[in-house]
Amino acid sequence: MRRDPHRGEAGGEVTAPSPSERGAEVGRRIGVGLMYGLWKPRVLGAWKVPATGPVILAVNHAHNVDGPMVMGVAPRPTHFLIKKEAFIGPLGTFLGAIGQVEVDRSTADRTAITRALSVLDERGVLGIFPEGTRGGGDFASLRAGLAYFAVRSGAPIVPVAVLGSTTKRGRLIKALPPLRSRVDVVFGDPFPAGDGSGRRTRKALDEATVRIQERLTAHLENARRLTGH
Repeated sequence: MRRDPHRGEAGGEVTAPSPSERGAEVGRRIGVGLMYGLWKPRVLGAWKVPATGPVILAVNHAHNVDGPMVMGVAPRPTHFLIKKEAFIGPLGTFLGAIGQVEVDRSTADRTAITRALSVLDERGVLGIFPEGTRGGGDFASLRAGLAYFAVRSGAPIVPVAVLGSTTKRGRLIKALPPLRSRVDVVFGDPFPAGDGSGRRTRKALDEATVRIQERLTAHLENARRLTGH
């Protein structure tokens, strides 16, 4: 696991260990077993995820199972940005071991930014919940982080809609979808976030955020039509 420096916002250099690609592949294999063992994922459009090169998966977030579901069904190992509150005790150790990235949402977490950019620099897949937290799962409120990572790295964004995880509550475990219920995961067409100018100004990022939200919302509407959700 090499260490990668990136410039911090104040101009200083920040160094952090790159998330483990091998660990993310282990996480993907565990996810495959769990997701297909507990539920019935129906995956549409996975072939649209570029087979090589840096990619950002932008995932709607309505349920805690959405991240593990995408991790398990995505065609490539994925490093998700995950809130630091989840990195507690054995779970935190496990998440770190499978290449996930801890982020403090209350501040500009330069260590998390550096580690996320290192994933893309190494031509890996970064998973982001662009709404920042679990909510309606409709991409109604996007935070600027997705635009920053996409414009900064030049990586294409693949929109991902997870549908059906909140339709019903499980009988045995209320916090999870019913066992063996269907959950649809729909991957969309990759698209660039930037306007081609290479600008990284605040105005450019704001404009990119608007373009991204339009594409993600359109993908979600199309995914709902395809799946009947």
